Amino acid sequence: MRRVEELCRTAENRGIARSTGFLSDREQALAAAAMNRAQCGCGRFWGGWPGAERRVLCLEPPGAWAPEPVAALRIAAKGELLPGHRDLLGAMLGLGIERVCVGDILPDAQDPAVFYAFVLEEKADFLAAELTQAGRAAVCAARCAAVPEHVLAAPQRALREATVPSLRADAVLGAMMNTSRALAAQAIAAGKVEVNHLPLRTAHEPVYEGDLFTVRGQGRWRLQAVGGKSRKDRIFITFFRY
Repeated sequence: MRRVEELCRTAENRGIARSTGFLSDREQALAAAAMNRAQCGCGRFWGGWPGAERRVLCLEPPGAWAPEPVAALRIAAKGELLPGHRDLLGAMLGLGIERVCVGDILPDAQDPAVFYAFVLEEKADFLAAELTQAGRAAVCAARCAAVPEHVLAAPQRALREATVPSLRADAVLGAMMNTSRALAAQAIAAGKVEVNHLPLRTAHEPVYEGDLFTVRGQGRWRLQAVGGKSRKDRIFITFFRY
């Protein structure tokens, strides 16, 4: 937040456009709070496409020239072996690129060998030249002027429903992971669980509609909706897994 406040002061006092690296949704919330505290009204978040999860904060005071901070890469596998999201991200980080330089990585549903990655403009040429391997797959990366519309279409999430005795974190997490409440509590106690990118410290903390659960090594789930109660006084929840 202090860093964002400093960027706000530079942008507004000197009339110079500034931007951050890619921010998680939690970091975006903190950045928005910092802008409000600094009374800065020239900021916007942009991740390269309208539905981006990771986005850059762009501070663009009136009259300042603001270069586009985000570029898109088309990454295609060259053989039969296909990389996954983790392979691609790991390969980029393995080249010395920091996590804040890489935004969303989107698969092409019409071609499983193709992915599109949004990266900071200043790193695009380097990645296009140096990204040749992702996991065990050989890949070729190149800049692309536009990402196909079908790739940018919002993915259809498979919604699931369950009932829980309460909105305690361990009860909801156990239902979403299709495991016992005790095992969910063990994962929380081991420090493996985050809610909205913040560590979940105790199993009895309440959770709320819209919360994002991240379990290290397991995946991510979104508590999409909280409904009414069943005849047995259990709470209906709707959720999906990323």
